[in-house]
Amino acid sequence: MSATLTPAIAIHASAAIAAIGIGAALFAMRKGSAAHRALGRIWAGAMLAVAASAFFIGSPFNWLHGLAVAALLGLGGAVVLARRREVRAHRQAILALYVGALVVPALFALAPGRLLGGFVWSALGLV
Repeated sequence: MSATLTPAIAIHASAAIAAIGIGAALFAMRKGSAAHRALGRIWAGAMLAVAASAFFIGSPFNWLHGLAVAALLGLGGAVVLARRREVRAHRQAILALYVGALVVPALFALAPGRLLGGFVWSALGLV
């Protein structure tokens, strides 16, 4: 494989994997509890790391960097909604962020020919 795993890619992938797992746990747990709020803060930090690290991967600015900008804006909006206790809007914003900035890009990253996809499929012995 010609591409290398840079520190920015390692941070980005690690934070994304953490955010996917933590997000799933948050969806499953009781909402509004102290544990939910604490884990939500950790999830927001992971999302911040995912979006910020994206700017250090590849060049020039492309649609994936635009997705990182959208994720940062969405994350900020979701935090504001939570602080205002606009529960329904917060839930919708988080779900959109989880799917649109984590799940869909993760599926794209696992496509054959992509760096992460190459690592995963090679480790599984499928390529």
